[in-house]
Amino acid sequence: MIDIRRTVDAVWKLESAAIIGGLTRLVHDVGLAEELAQDALVAALEQWPESGVPDNPGAWLMTTAKRRAIDRLRRSERLQRRHEQLAHELDQPQDGIEHDDVLRLMFLSCHPVLPTEQRVALTLRLVGGLTAAEIARAFLTTEQGISERIASAKKALAQAGVPFELPDGASLTERLSAVLDVVYLVFNEGYAATAGDDLIRPGLCQEALRLGRLLAELAPGEAEVHGLVALMELQASRSAARTGPSGEPVPLHEQNRGRWDPLLIRRGFTAMLRARDLGGPPGPYVLQAAIAVCHAQARTAEDTDWGQIATLYDMLVRVSPTPIVRLNRAVAVGMARGPEAGLALADDLTTDRTLRDYHLLPAVRGDLLARLGRNAEARIEFGRAAALTKNAAERDFLLRRAGEPETTAVVTLGQATADFLARGDLDTATLRSYGQTLRRLCLALGERRSLESLTAEDVTRVFEMSWGDAAPKTWNRHRSAIRSFTAWASSADLTAGLPRRAETRQRVPAIGAEQLDGLWNLDVPVRERTLWRMLYESAAGIRVVLSLDVENLDLEDRRAQVGHTWVNWRSGTARLLPELVAGRTRGPLFLTDRRPAPARTPADADLCPDTGRHRLSYERAEYLFKQATRTLDPAGRGYTLRQLRP
Repeated sequence: MIDIRRTVDAVWKLESAAIIGGLTRLVHDVGLAEELAQDALVAALEQWPESGVPDNPGAWLMTTAKRRAIDRLRRSERLQRRHEQLAHELDQPQDGIEHDDVLRLMFLSCHPVLPTEQRVALTLRLVGGLTAAEIARAFLTTEQGISERIASAKKALAQAGVPFELPDGASLTERLSAVLDVVYLVFNEGYAATAGDDLIRPGLCQEALRLGRLLAELAPGEAEVHGLVALMELQASRSAARTGPSGEPVPLHEQNRGRWDPLLIRRGFTAMLRARDLGGPPGPYVLQAAIAVCHAQARTAEDTDWGQIATLYDMLVRVSPTPIVRLNRAVAVGMARGPEAGLALADDLTTDRTLRDYHLLPAVRGDLLARLGRNAEARIEFGRAAALTKNAAERDFLLRRAGEPETTAVVTLGQATADFLARGDLDTATLRSYGQTLRRLCLALGERRSLESLTAEDVTRVFEMSWGDAAPKTWNRHRSAIRSFTAWASSADLTAGLPRRAETRQRVPAIGAEQLDGLWNLDVPVRERTLWRMLYESAAGIRVVLSLDVENLDLEDRRAQVGHTWVNWRSGTARLLPELVAGRTRGPLFLTDRRPAPARTPADADLCPDTGRHRLSYERAEYLFKQATRTLDPAGRGYTLRQLRP
């Protein structure tokens, strides 16, 4: 039985994309197609132990799934023509994989109508054949969260009426680019994990390589596909040399090239030759693969042709002028033309908002500063990078590069911030507000930066980057925090370049119906979904809803009392509340993600005795809502909770 189960699992991994793709073409519903394929899988687990594994297991699964599709249509008494088509399909010999169906499935699961996270999850589920649990383990998240992403993706595709077909003409390049981006995103998450303890997750790299190789078979005439495969093969060839004995990162120029995988290098070269033979102007993946070829051809780090790599990056930045490409170009230019030239390019990126919290920007600046002998500045940058990364191995590596803090009488920004927030005369709300402002300042300027060296120009730059498009009230709140900090520290006025903005009270328009539909389909935690639904259905004040306690809920009558105020809700909130409460009987209804630090213990009324977490703050709730709704807001700024009303 164990061998049969392993066989079924192996067949599913190989054939699931073709089966689901073929069924989607027939029933025009990817959700129903996957359900039918899963039914066939269950039938295999039941029948194959007795009947044995068929000669063509993929065809057996497809035939079984099609029969179930016919049964489903017969029961619903619909689409007689479709019934006849399915019956005709069933009579046809099942010789192997329908390549066009798998390619269509790739384009469907990577459709631009879906957010990136949903594209990745759906692709790994439908094309990769991974379970929700396997995807969750790979991305260090919950199985429920992945299942919700997949369900939301299927619903969005159905609502948008996305056809199961191959794009043609001008749309092919754009749609193919979306597919390639998803595959490379999966690879990158495995090659340089954004979070967790390990730098590399080999399983994701292998899955991305499998998807890339499959795509190259399905679309052999697309140079960019072969370019992506070449890039991934060559990068994967370095995996064994990228970490040291304790899992620490090993920079490219320090790697033992004898540990690079020669088979993967040859496969990368072969894919690159295929891309070159197809001709045409090189795209971004072909250019990146060409850069990887330069590294692979160098027998030692000193043999690397940095001049050629810098030239390729000059070409790449014209084709794909993204901030990440420009940052990588700064590294290459720094190696080819000197660290001053590279630092100038990296400095140009410090005002780019998309890189505000990207740890590799200060890491690159730190490396270039160190090569210029500006070691004190370099240590600050490495410290900033360590504070920004979420990967434990990379954080330890950056902290080692930052070195031990200097034991001098100089007061640092981080030390002054800690002392300022440790004052006993700040209430909880003020402490939270001041902490948000000053922590952003520390991340942007570095905790090791001396307080004396801070200038009004530094602070103004941080404000423009962080809150330049914020509402006047938000801008003024952060400005007030800096003024208080400056007065406490008896330093120069750091708000000299920050004029107070005029606050005008005007009725903010409610979120439109189309955006509301998108809001309810967002892949967010149950806490956010419940809060937003309750605010929308009850029309109660935000602070009133956030002050609700579990023991005050009347789930049957769909209401709760806060002081003399009643909050009522409808069915949408009622469905979510049991999951949010999850057996709790007392304490705040809406809780923070983490327990409070020992120095920030909240009042007893704001602390959950069951979980140790405290009440979600208005500021945090507002921030999460604004971030989540940026993609829905035509202006790209995100909405406020006040706009969430009928």
